[in-house]
Amino acid sequence: MTNLCKGKHRLFFCFAIIALACWPSAAAVRHPNVESLDKNSREIYTIAMQWGDQCWDAKTGLIRAPEGPRRTPANTHGGNIHVNDYYMVRESSWYAVGLVLRDGPGDRERAAKVLNAILQQQYHTPGKPWDGTFRRTPNEPDPGDKALMWRGYDPNWRVFIGTAFAILLNDYPERVPKELRARMLESIDYAIAGEMHEGRLKPSYTNIALMYGYLWAYAAEKGGKPEWKQPAAQWQDEVYRLYKEHEAFNEYNSPTYSGTDLFGLALWRNYGLTAHTRAMGREMEAGLWRATADLYNANLRNISGPYDRSYGMDMQSYVSIMGLWLRMRMDAARAPLTSFDPPVDHIADLFFVPEMVVLDAQVPEDAMKSFLAFPGEHAVRRAIEGKRVATAWIGKTLIYGGEITGHTRSVDAESQFHPVTAQWLAPNGKIGWLSLTACSKIDADATQKGIAITTEPGAVRFRIDAPGIKAGDASAGAWKLAGLTVKIETDGNSFKAVQGEGYIDVSYAAVTRMEMQFSQPSN
Repeated sequence: MTNLCKGKHRLFFCFAIIALACWPSAAAVRHPNVESLDKNSREIYTIAMQWGDQCWDAKTGLIRAPEGPRRTPANTHGGNIHVNDYYMVRESSWYAVGLVLRDGPGDRERAAKVLNAILQQQYHTPGKPWDGTFRRTPNEPDPGDKALMWRGYDPNWRVFIGTAFAILLNDYPERVPKELRARMLESIDYAIAGEMHEGRLKPSYTNIALMYGYLWAYAAEKGGKPEWKQPAAQWQDEVYRLYKEHEAFNEYNSPTYSGTDLFGLALWRNYGLTAHTRAMGREMEAGLWRATADLYNANLRNISGPYDRSYGMDMQSYVSIMGLWLRMRMDAARAPLTSFDPPVDHIADLFFVPEMVVLDAQVPEDAMKSFLAFPGEHAVRRAIEGKRVATAWIGKTLIYGGEITGHTRSVDAESQFHPVTAQWLAPNGKIGWLSLTACSKIDADATQKGIAITTEPGAVRFRIDAPGIKAGDASAGAWKLAGLTVKIETDGNSFKAVQGEGYIDVSYAAVTRMEMQFSQPSN
């Protein structure tokens, strides 16, 4: 120990070795091995690990990005990197958790190699906004002085990777070499310090705020930063206060990000360092499950909009984190996504599963009933924050939603915000959908009668995806789609319908109001 701890730069390392040897686990291991998983969790975990094993690269120690039907991270971030050379740093941390859980022959050694490879990708650039975060892939260029967040670097990798490290240190420390455990703890500390210095994060940024709230408290306790304990606790209380205003998160309703919220809440529920933290986590987790169940249609296996952030409109055709949580609690045939074979978009989110099964899905019984069987037609109206109100109609084979923003939010081509959505069951059994993809600042109010829209004057554009759809199926006053007719009344003009591959884009100019009425053929 004497030689190991010589020098100022090794002081933290020395402390970490002692601390790791002495502290008790924050929580009992729920799943010490794969056999302890229930049937459905074990099935989805096995699928995720099959993908991870296939994508793992022994040379880099990381997993390669799986190819999908749309843009891969290789050409979304980091310049011109070929997909075959795009190794995923964050997703590799999730794979490492899966290896340690499986704990088969060679798994500990492979996990150690993965973790070492990840640690090498952390930025150590004091004073820079990206200090403490991680490269998304080893061969992306270093951020320059004019680097833009999300394009040149992703600050959220601090907490995504840091929480993966924390799961391993909490539940499986004996399966990770001691020297590596100390470096992981030091990495968490450095990531939190970088986030604090950057100062860009707000408690209303729900999915990241939840992970950060847990990891900050963890670093304060385990990383020897007692001065962080009070601000970390205050952060957690503020996240909870914002939720309690309307029992809703500001980052409202996302098949992907609500699933990440559940992950963050499970961290609070399982590993929270105080009874207060654990209680807040359990309460918010149960509330989020119930709110999601209210918007879910078991006949369509989809969550209705409006979506604050969404990567798709049909949970049967892409990997959503909420869909993965549900798969852990229901058989494949009843889950939103029944097959992960290409072409399936966002397949890399499947790598998140190992962390999820370690934490467990705790779904309230009343919510689970709605996820398994359609409870009957109903309206949803829920205040979010400020002037924002989410509205939806949940019909037997048709769901649609709208968000009242108080004319504070708009939609453009880069937006993940979808304030007007609809999904329905087409005659061939597939899901048809439509989404507002461009508009000025908007209010959209969904009721049983349809959706009433008002906007600041400007263009409005929808994308419609339905079996066999053609541009000629839509006119200014009606969209006649497979399994659904939408009547339109608007003061807009210059209607246009443009054919795409399997979809159409319809647009109107100079819109300030629009009424949408939905009707389906009688069965």
